[in-house]
Amino acid sequence: MFTFGASRRLRILAINDDACRENLCLVGDTSISGVRVARELDTLVRLYGKPACIVSDNGTEFTSRSILKWASENKVEWHYIDPGKPQQNAFIESFNGSLRDELLNEELFDIRQ
Repeated sequence: MFTFGASRRLRILAINDDACRENLCLVGDTSISGVRVARELDTLVRLYGKPACIVSDNGTEFTSRSILKWASENKVEWHYIDPGKPQQNAFIESFNGSLRDELLNEELFDIRQ
């Protein structure tokens, strides 16, 4: 099972394996689309195999037609947590908090377009 989360300003796609608590992918950008998420998932499926289920929040990148198509074509169940209930995806929320506190808040980033 993969879980996802994203920060607010600089978008960071974090993909974690719930079973072994391993971070499989971190993608940072100013914008991450459903097409980009699907492309990252294709790469992860080639490396690690297909997950039985994916859990994510209801962000636009996870509810896009690209993701719905990807999940259908790959026969992967997709579970969305209830809006306003981050505790339903507690591991990724904890991971995102640690990433923010231990890395992102400690560094200054110059993001130029």
